Order: sequence, then C-alpha cells, then structure tokens
Amino acid sequence: MTKGNQNMPATSSIIFAYLVVYIVWGSTFFFIEKALHSFSPFVLGSVRFILAGSLLMGYCYLKGYKLFAKTAVKDALFVGFLLLFVDMAAVIWSEQYISSGIVSIIAAATAIWFVVLDRPKWKENFSSLPTVLGLIFGFIGVFMLFAEQLFAQGDSAGDKSIKIMAMFVLVCGTIAWTVGSLISKYNREKRTHQMQKNGEEDIHVMVKTAWQMVCAGIAFTVVASLNGEYAHFQAQDVMPEDWGAIIYLATMGSILAFGSYIWLLQYRPTTEVSTHAYINPIVALVLAHYFTDHQVTSLQIIGLVVVLASVLLMNWNLYKNNKKVRLFKRAKQMKRLRELAPQSSIPRIMALSNFNQRHEKKKEGDSNPHE
Repeated sequence: MTKGNQNMPATSSIIFAYLVVYIVWGSTFFFIEKALHSFSPFVLGSVRFILAGSLLMGYCYLKGYKLFAKTAVKDALFVGFLLLFVDMAAVIWSEQYISSGIVSIIAAATAIWFVVLDRPKWKENFSSLPTVLGLIFGFIGVFMLFAEQLFAQGDSAGDKSIKIMAMFVLVCGTIAWTVGSLISKYNREKRTHQMQKNGEEDIHVMVKTAWQMVCAGIAFTVVASLNGEYAHFQAQDVMPEDWGAIIYLATMGSILAFGSYIWLLQYRPTTEVSTHAYINPIVALVLAHYFTDHQVTSLQIIGLVVVLASVLLMNWNLYKNNKKVRLFKRAKQMKRLRELAPQSSIPRIMALSNFNQRHEKKKEGDSNPHE
C-alpha cells in the first residue's frame, strides 16, 4: 500500500503510532534500569526476549504467516544474535553502572559507525561536508560523555574505572548493531537469489523479528545458565514493579513499538520515521532525571545536543533529498517567480507549476513507497 493510497489510515492512528515509537522506545532504557533492581543482566535479557519472541511468534501463527524458510530464518538468527543479543547485552550490562540517559545518548550515536563502517559508501560519505562534520561532532559528543564519567565528582577511582569500562562495552554493542545491520543490508540481494534458487518463499518481517527475538532469548539463557545467574535467581524475590518492567519491555518495547515502526514505514517516509532517533534519548534523559537517583548534568545535556546535531548532519543529504522538502523548495521558488515576473508571464509560470506537480505525482506513483 503506497502513501498516496486512498485507504490511508486516519491521522489519529499515525499520531498514535509515532507517540508509541517516540515515547515507548525512549522509555525502554529507563525500564531496563528499573528491572535491574531484581534481575541480573542476562536473566533480564533471557526473560524479556523469550517472552517477546514467543508472543510475537504466536501472533504470526494466528495471522497465518509462514513461520519457516531455511535461508530467511538462518539470516534472522545471525542478525538477531548481533542486534538483539550482543547490542542489548551491552546496553543491559552497562546500565548496572551508568545512567539510562547516558546509555540512550550513546545508542543515538550509532549513526557514527554506519558512516565509518559502510565501506561501499565511503566515497559518497566522506565527500559530503555535512556528513564529515556530523562524524566529527558525533565523536566530540561521545568524548564529552566519557569525560563526564571520568571527571565525575565524588566517585572513587574504582567507580570511575567501571563506568569507563561500561561506556566502552556500550560502544562495542553499538558497533555490533551496525555490523549486523550492514551485513543484513548488503546480503539482501544474495539471500533473495539463494531463496529463488532453492524455490523458497520469503517470510514476513514480523516472523523474521520473532526469530531474532527467539535467538536472542536463547543466547541470553545460555549465558545466564553458564555464568551462574540463573542458579542464583529466585523468582519469588522479584519485586512486583520489576515484573511489570519486564512485561513492559517484552510487550510494549519489543512488540508494540516495533510493530508501530514497521506499520509507519508503510505509510510515511523513512526519513520522517527515523526522527525517533532524536526523540528517544530526550525521553530517556527526562525519565532518568525525574525517576532515578542519577543526576542529569549540564555536560550530559550538551553532549546530547552535540550528538543529535551530528545525527542530523550525517542524515542531511537524506533529508535534503526528501520529496516533501523538494516540493516545499519548489513552491517557494514558484512564489518568488510570481512576485518578480511581469503580469503577462504569470499564466506561463502557473502552467509550469502545474506541470511540475503532475510530474511529481507521476514519480510518486512509480516509485517505491518506502522513501
């Protein structure tokens, strides 16, 4: 279904989906920190993703989606290991020692690694001044957060060391997320060819996500069993509010928010949906300030602004080339021409404007709905 389809959903539904993606995804950092009061890191990941994966797989089964295709499932398991196990393990483990607000800012800086590690696009990225400036600002913002932890008042040398280690672990997690995303991106054509060769039918994106969650859940469970976390885990000792945090993470964070994100991509431009990267860390920082013992410092706020500015610059070319931006610029140009042109030339300008509008509509109908 294209964005221009007459069956476009109600504006209220789109607004609700955006609120879910903005607020719920931003709040997951806070709820991880809350759940860590009763759960050890790998038990938390185990319970969250086993529950979320099972619920989502059950939903896909009830919807009648095909649940298995060897090539697609194999790829989903690999991507799930990097994105949902390695990256989320880094996030959860780090939140034992540093604020969920800081974790969310470092997560927003993942765009840095997409520029650095996406080798096929190096020429394009490093020849773009906004992208290079964004990369520099991104590293400055992350460095500021490291410095804030290193020079924090009142922390012992041991506390500072473990916080810096947590920051490094978190950065490694974001790199794993980037690597998994890039592998998935560049192997897509190869996977499609392989599936066609084997006569396999692809599976729905929600099914792939369910397999990714199952993979992460199993990986967390194995680690929690081997490192002794499950041996020391007592379900009866978990506070009710911490069970609530786990259920929230599994249902709202892993299923509802992701489902809203996928749904929005069917009707809204990708560049617009991607704005959640700017809102999520703000939500996380506000929750950390008002509902945790962590103090939000001025350096953290400045670091957030610098990181978000870097993300904006690194995505500048995408936003600049967005269809709505192009149409807005064209409308401004036509308005200026009408004001400057002699009266006799206005009909000709209006005809040109109508032609351009028809041309854009035709391009919209011919193009892929995911901008």
